[in-house]
Amino acid sequence: MDNKCRERFMELLYFCNSTKAARIDDLHKSLSQGSTLRSIFETYDRGEKLVDIGAYCLMPNHFHLLVKEVRAGGIALFMQKLSTGYTMYFNTRYNRSGALFQGKYKARHVTGDRYLKYLFSYIHLNPVKLVEPGWKKTGIAQRANARTYLAEYQYSSFPDYCGNKRAEQDIISMEMLTDYYDLQTPKNFKDTVEAWLDHGE
Repeated sequence: MDNKCRERFMELLYFCNSTKAARIDDLHKSLSQGSTLRSIFETYDRGEKLVDIGAYCLMPNHFHLLVKEVRAGGIALFMQKLSTGYTMYFNTRYNRSGALFQGKYKARHVTGDRYLKYLFSYIHLNPVKLVEPGWKKTGIAQRANARTYLAEYQYSSFPDYCGNKRAEQDIISMEMLTDYYDLQTPKNFKDTVEAWLDHGE
């Protein structure tokens, strides 16, 4: 609904990725008013992770995650904690009840390098639809605008791979994908993005 909702979701991407019970409201109560994501991430010791998050993107009515399980049953537990935590927050804030997400989350097992590369690009290019809805069929009319929009879109792991230093970088495990892409420098990633924009994927 707004940036506050998006920031809470991103906080939960970090906090719910833990073997510990995630009580984000307790954490917020212990911090001063106006705490930043950086101060929250630095304060909270989440312990052991359930999954490695390689990429994510929040859209106005859905989200995408690329995750690798690091503990048995980690993906299912992470998704349960994430959806429950966000639904409770949203329902409390907007004085509503009941389910928020439409059915169970959809998941696909990545069985090959080619599909993994496709997902990585698909997730990161999703926000282009917000400025050029038909770009996959017609191409990008305003390429520079699309590139700038992606780089400034804060609700995705895209800026982290571009080399932006921000708190949200703690959400992802960049090393998860270095075997599949030359992501050692922001320039390598930006060159890869140019290829995605050329081919529509």
